Amino acid sequence: MSGPWEQIPLFALPEGTLTASPDSTDDVLPDDDAASVDAGVFVAADQAGSEPAVAAHRESSEQRDAAEADDAPTPPSPEVDSEEVDSDEVADDEAGSVAADPPVWEALPAGDEADGHALIVTADGTYTPSGRELTGPVDSVEKLDKLIRWAALTPLGAPAQIWVVGQAACELLGWIIDPGSEDDVDDMEALRNRAAQELTAVLHATLTPLLNAGWELRGDPGHVVHLSRSIGNFTSMVDVVIEPYVWTYWNKDFGWHNRVGDMGILGSPTAGTYLPDDDLPAARELGRRLAWCAKYLGVLPGPTPARTGAAIVDKIKRERTRSGKGIVVTAPGSVPPLDGPPRGDLEPAVGWTRVPDEQDLDGTSRLVSIDQRAAYLASAGMLEFGYGQPQHLTGGAAAAAAVGEKGAPFGLWRITLPPGQTLSLPEKLPLPHPHMLADQPVQTWVSTVSLDGLCSPVADGGIGADLDDLDIAEAWVYPQQGRALDKWAKILREARKAAVDTDDDATKRFLGTCYKGYIGRMVNPDMWTAKQMQHHHQPLWRASIIAHCRWRGRRVAMRIAREHGRWPVRTVTDSWVYLLADGEDIADPSEALGKMSVEKDVVLTDTLRSAFTSAQDVHEVNLAIKAAFAEEEDD
Repeated sequence: MSGPWEQIPLFALPEGTLTASPDSTDDVLPDDDAASVDAGVFVAADQAGSEPAVAAHRESSEQRDAAEADDAPTPPSPEVDSEEVDSDEVADDEAGSVAADPPVWEALPAGDEADGHALIVTADGTYTPSGRELTGPVDSVEKLDKLIRWAALTPLGAPAQIWVVGQAACELLGWIIDPGSEDDVDDMEALRNRAAQELTAVLHATLTPLLNAGWELRGDPGHVVHLSRSIGNFTSMVDVVIEPYVWTYWNKDFGWHNRVGDMGILGSPTAGTYLPDDDLPAARELGRRLAWCAKYLGVLPGPTPARTGAAIVDKIKRERTRSGKGIVVTAPGSVPPLDGPPRGDLEPAVGWTRVPDEQDLDGTSRLVSIDQRAAYLASAGMLEFGYGQPQHLTGGAAAAAAVGEKGAPFGLWRITLPPGQTLSLPEKLPLPHPHMLADQPVQTWVSTVSLDGLCSPVADGGIGADLDDLDIAEAWVYPQQGRALDKWAKILREARKAAVDTDDDATKRFLGTCYKGYIGRMVNPDMWTAKQMQHHHQPLWRASIIAHCRWRGRRVAMRIAREHGRWPVRTVTDSWVYLLADGEDIADPSEALGKMSVEKDVVLTDTLRSAFTSAQDVHEVNLAIKAAFAEEEDD
């Protein structure tokens, strides 16, 4: 037998079948339950249009000592004739080794947790995610069918997966497209659309052997080919993921503003976390990431990061349904009918800038951005969310419902925000709620999180209001509430720690896109049209998470003002920008999620200082901040 990630020359299937890991039976379901991991469910969501997602959060890099990985298989390197390499070339290679060294995470060992659930196909052969070689090249769709049936893969929170890695492996299967070059088009979206259409046509033309063998397509094939095959009371489901063409599926999980961004478990080309260029190292790294997902998340990665977040929720839901313990939410939480014109976000993220004054600039030499570490993930695990059929209350009944032993229950409250200028509020902070105006009262709907925040003292970021001051006129109150996402957040939190502790930035970034993408998609019912997925539509949960992060950031800003006498000049979502002196540290000492960490820290050059000093409006301040942080990125 050859070593891990080495090829074997012939397409010869070993006797017997692959063995799934012990946990695999958790997701082997008969037809009546199989819909929870039904490939068709994924298709319905993946083919829907994208919606405004949660604003991207920039997490500060956290360096840790790399975990020992002496037992990790070494990715194969190109073979060279040592006699043809002279000493000068060796010296040059050694001199450039720092730049050529692969990222830390590519040397981490690949586990076997995804074996039995996924396979990787390259032009050289097929492999388990752990690196065990299985067959030679898959050079026809008939052989692909033979491989799938022999492997008998089982789902793990998502349908079983066959990953086709590298253009050469696609060519062997006849999956070749030529949409043109990005240099020939002004709009990358046009190129992507053309490529996606061409890929679908090519797949329809080549998949006949699979269909003749009894497989059915769920939706049009694209970068993922969703296959299912019914045998008796069981349905076998397999997703064939075509790695070179993942870029053809382009929603806000994968790209934005005419660029390719994070592509799920494959990583981000712009962030340097995409798979290695060569096919075998790419297959090895993909196998490591698949095993990592199976180990730490308990599921295979979904076709998008948001789908991975949903798969974890659904796995927990199945476990709780079987055990009868824990909160199980089975219905969507649509926004109740509210009076007044339609509005955007119920709880908008804050975006605010002010022009610094002489006191702000005095003695400062640095521009520092701090943000909450994994802000939305932290809030998701802390908050109690409502579910069930909400009760509509008006007048005195609505006001009375907000008074309880444990505070106001989860819901929406129609209140009147007083004019900001009538309150004793800090001048150098945004108004406490994005709907608040300085010169007039505003009647609006807010979440329970904001109701609590407004009643907090000014020193803690609120306005010190009594409930009577807010004139509660109407409410939608939920009969049940609890920490429905606590286990979900714990799984992601522990997985994130494992990634940070091993300097595995690839999986750390992937986790960020999972929870941000999932929380972002809660708002749009079009993302969850399949019956078995409608419980993921929870816009009030998302609104509460956004509000919680916003109030927590404001509370920190008040703490910084008390302790350091410094006020922010800008805030966007969970990030706050300050002008500071050398040696001033305003970040939280704790490394817990939700605490403030330094995101960017740049020295104020004379040019930048002049830009802040001469700024006449917030637009010029924003330009100065952008220029300062752009210089850091260039460096």
